[in-house]
Amino acid sequence: MTDKPEIEGQKAPDFATEVGAKAARKLKARRHATPGIWFGLGMMGLIGWSVVVPTLLGAAIGFWLDKHSPGQYSWTLALLMAGLTIGCLNAWHWVAKEDQAMRDEQEDRDE
Repeated sequence: MTDKPEIEGQKAPDFATEVGAKAARKLKARRHATPGIWFGLGMMGLIGWSVVVPTLLGAAIGFWLDKHSPGQYSWTLALLMAGLTIGCLNAWHWVAKEDQAMRDEQEDRDE
């Protein structure tokens, strides 16, 4: 009779192996800590600014163009929409990049 219990036909790992595995998991968890609330707020701020800055910049340039060379169409409205589009594409890029980073990190944890 053995002094170590068997788990589904396999011998259970000894105490030192279990402690080593748990310590390694703990160290890995500290290195790859879950992002907190501040990370989420910072990401929202980054995404917000990545939309707002091009939109306002487009509106300002359009307003300047309308003031200095008025025409049949509104430069302000056209460049406002162009800035908004560029800002949304920029935000989409950041979100996709962060999503990929989170997926890669999850795959590392699963391995």
